[in-house]
Amino acid sequence: MEENKEIQAEVQEAIETVEETVETEANEQAVEEEKETKRPQRKSRRRKIETVEPAESEWKEQVVQIRRVTKVVKGGKKLSFRAIVIVGNKKGQVGMGVAKAAEVIIAIQKAVADARKNLVTVPIFNTTIPHEITGKSGAGSVKLKPASKGTGVIAGGAVRAVLELSGVENILSKSLGSKSPLNAANATLNALKSLRTFKDVASVRGISVKEMLGNK
Repeated sequence: MEENKEIQAEVQEAIETVEETVETEANEQAVEEEKETKRPQRKSRRRKIETVEPAESEWKEQVVQIRRVTKVVKGGKKLSFRAIVIVGNKKGQVGMGVAKAAEVIIAIQKAVADARKNLVTVPIFNTTIPHEITGKSGAGSVKLKPASKGTGVIAGGAVRAVLELSGVENILSKSLGSKSPLNAANATLNALKSLRTFKDVASVRGISVKEMLGNK
């Protein structure tokens, strides 16, 4: 009996110690919560970073040819690269640039700058050219004919690059003579530069556009 009483007393002491520790822990948590609530809240200093995407340029570039060229100098041969680039906005303006440099990237950049200096304005009439025309450059020539809607750009190589970047959507073309991309592009630009609108022809003749087209 005495042993049972001793065991019960030990159990009671253990329960009391556990309750005391629980109470102390609860009191400590309450005190910490009160301290946290009394602390002033700090404002976040993080700045919102706004990402602004750069607007796409309306000018498009197309590399027609990159060729390695050599120049004989006193000490030997000097190697460089020649780039032919077509630049246009597909709204009636197109140009061609030619440049040389020791590196390909620099040659392309110089050719683009040269092309923007030599822009040609193309008169577009119903997604095609006003009339048939032939352009020449060196030993090459290019013949251009207007086409109806749905035909597309019937051309290849440098001629196609010039016509597409100028904004012409329907046209027929034929390249004659030299097959050089430089001559073909120059001949195409020469033809586009020589185009005349109905208004210009009517003003030269001294009549209206309706009279020239036969609509009285």
